[in-house]
Amino acid sequence: MKIFKLELHWQILIALIIGVVYGILFAPTYSISDNTLKILVEEEVPQAVISQLAPLKGAEYYTEELMIEAIKKAIGEDNAVEYEDTIIAEADYTDYITYVSWLGELFMRGLKMIIVPLILSSIVSGVTNIGNAENLGRLGLKTMLYYIVTSLFAIITGLLFVNAIRPGDGVSINNAADAQTLQGMEFVRESFGQTLINMVPTNVFETFADGQMLSVIFFSILFGFFITKVSDKARDFLTTFFNSTFEVMMKITLFVIQFTPLGIIGIVATTVSENIINLAELAVSMAGYMLTVFLALMTHAMVTLPLLTGILGKANPWKHFKNMSSALLTAFSTSSSGATLSLTMESVENRSGVSGKITSFTLPLGATINMDGTALYECVAAMFIAQAYGIELDFIEQIIVVITALLASIGAASIPMAGLVMISIILSAVGLPLEGVGLILAVDRILDMFRTATNVWSDSCGAVVIAKSEGETLKV
Repeated sequence: MKIFKLELHWQILIALIIGVVYGILFAPTYSISDNTLKILVEEEVPQAVISQLAPLKGAEYYTEELMIEAIKKAIGEDNAVEYEDTIIAEADYTDYITYVSWLGELFMRGLKMIIVPLILSSIVSGVTNIGNAENLGRLGLKTMLYYIVTSLFAIITGLLFVNAIRPGDGVSINNAADAQTLQGMEFVRESFGQTLINMVPTNVFETFADGQMLSVIFFSILFGFFITKVSDKARDFLTTFFNSTFEVMMKITLFVIQFTPLGIIGIVATTVSENIINLAELAVSMAGYMLTVFLALMTHAMVTLPLLTGILGKANPWKHFKNMSSALLTAFSTSSSGATLSLTMESVENRSGVSGKITSFTLPLGATINMDGTALYECVAAMFIAQAYGIELDFIEQIIVVITALLASIGAASIPMAGLVMISIILSAVGLPLEGVGLILAVDRILDMFRTATNVWSDSCGAVVIAKSEGETLKV
């Protein structure tokens, strides 16, 4: 008997709705009760002040600031200065959010647990497998260069749009982690040269323990590269070891990701309850965020990639786009580059005239490591979260976002729910709160369709450019 099971994105959507409703209905409140007034009498607060507070009984205030304003209006500014601390201390405080907030905290700890070993094993495994192929040569170098350049263009495009539109400025997220966040960002308040120096770890194990992502990524690439330079026996052992480790980490990642809906309930309920008085601004800000991602993706897909295809590939980008329409629609609807790969190869080879030699090498590799749309999306998401939390990232920190997004887009490409893992890596790299993922996961499914289509479109353009550079005659 087949058991009906919702897809994960539908589970996340339902969890999002539950989190929003719970956060609104059970947001923490301050109130004055008969017991509060009785305690104030025992605290020797003047009877006249207590009488002035009596009309406030039964009223609920979502924040301490709102209650203080009401107290000032009731007893006057002078009395408020003298007695407001006592009144607030004795007021009733109801908090049902703690019943679900632990779900979000536990999920965040799970993400933090897997990030370092997952990225280490993923990057080392990927670098060693590519290195062991020994057939990269000119074709491989061209392909890798194209993927790196287009991913970098995509990230910079996203960075320009998010800095121009600034969708997160319309709301300031209230969160208890703000102070810790600012403290955690101190390590990036340095010169660009110092940032590069810090990429090289002095103690690898300390780097892993502290989750210093740039150093982890740098060491992983370095370690993977030099595995390909050792003896065959050692190389085979280490390659097998890291491939196996990556498989294990993939299983653990899938296990953690299964609990995403529960984590979303805790994160969203907490975020909504802490920002109950400015939910409208938060909704407008989220709409601005979606618009920013959409405009940046369209600019990269409809301007940057066609220009590269036309200039470097000397091909008609719009004719190639028409040839790719069915593959792009499939990528858009399935949100999976892998599921679209066979159709992508068929379209590029049979319709655009790229040889099987080129498509069989560039497209599977592109589906594995080339994630233009996802890298752009993650860059915008990180900047949006920083803006929403009222944290201004300076130029150096934005460079770190660019570098981390570029490297993470390669290292995390084959990981389940790569977007979630990538944004966690970027947020960790610049000290932003991981709780911010609750904001972007709310609209992740919609944007995932657009960024996946962009990923596939970039792969296909890459195949055309590489084929033309190899002297092939194309149909576009």
